Amino acid sequence: MDVLRGIAISLVLLLHFHLSYSLVDSPLAAVLPVEFIRAVARNGNYGVTMFFVVSGYLITSTTLRRHGSLGNVDLRSFYAFRFARIVPCLVVALAVIVVLGLVLKQPAFMNVAKPGWPEVGYPVAVLSVLGFWHNVLMQHAWYFNYAMNIYWSLSVEEVFYLAFPLLCIGLKRPWAIVAVWVLAIVAGPIYRGFHADDEIYFMYGYLACFDAVAFGCCAALLARRASLRGWGGRQLQLAAACLVAVTYLRGIHGNEVLGFTAIAAGTAVLLVGAHDERVPGWALRSRALAGLRWLGRHSYELYLFHIIVLGLMRSFVPRGAMGEVYKLPALAFFVAVSVVVAWGVARFYSEPVNARLRGFLLRKER
Repeated sequence: MDVLRGIAISLVLLLHFHLSYSLVDSPLAAVLPVEFIRAVARNGNYGVTMFFVVSGYLITSTTLRRHGSLGNVDLRSFYAFRFARIVPCLVVALAVIVVLGLVLKQPAFMNVAKPGWPEVGYPVAVLSVLGFWHNVLMQHAWYFNYAMNIYWSLSVEEVFYLAFPLLCIGLKRPWAIVAVWVLAIVAGPIYRGFHADDEIYFMYGYLACFDAVAFGCCAALLARRASLRGWGGRQLQLAAACLVAVTYLRGIHGNEVLGFTAIAAGTAVLLVGAHDERVPGWALRSRALAGLRWLGRHSYELYLFHIIVLGLMRSFVPRGAMGEVYKLPALAFFVAVSVVVAWGVARFYSEPVNARLRGFLLRKER
């Protein structure tokens, strides 16, 4: 699971670097086909879809482990635990963006209205992120803040989780809860089909993304009842991995409706296959996989703060102004600094604050 998250965050980092400093015009073009480079670097939004699936899987499996059944979920503890994980880090990231944009006037952090679109003030922008309707604001204001706009995904995730325990308590029965998730899975491609000409809607809308989270929720339930061990299970996991890889390389353009569905379905199958799977020795010894697992465990901090690192890089080297020979060293520098920042934030801030908040909330419950 951490490996999947590590892959997902790597694809997101690659996408954002590529949008700033095109990797098509880099030394990679001397050894790899240009179309392959473009496909790998350009379709990182599929990585966010993978995040949604993993997140749905985690929240459902964690709820089942803590409460025994979905219908027994405790509202107070559920929301408190989500708050402790999400909000402290997010507040710091937003504060940094506001200071860099409003006070220090760094371009990547400033609110800039695109021609024909309304201006957005910092109070509204920050409130939209903290209130989980930033994606809705973007539908009315387009892209207006380079660094802040990537936090649209938190709006999707957290609105789903605001509804998650209410749905579980209200419906109680697993089949009824699953029926709602299936409706979300069906509604996703239908919604994207109606909005296939507008990326703000088909990539960032609530209904455009809820299906991926619902796939993860269903996978968590299925993993408790079914096993993908044995030859048949291995083949199904291989087919799922191929589906994800092929869909990713085919790209988002032209596959706006079902591309996200295919990525979500394939990721869900991989999660079911990984449930209680014994990790082989070579995988435990692999430094590459260990690196991906680390990235996966710190994916939230990486997601929040990598865009700040990249935005500051753009202050020194504007978008599109980097020479070809410098792009790969710059990519390595960007990833390394982002990792160090994420490690520091996690080690000295988010993990201690999260632990203290959870301890306080647990004491309150007792």
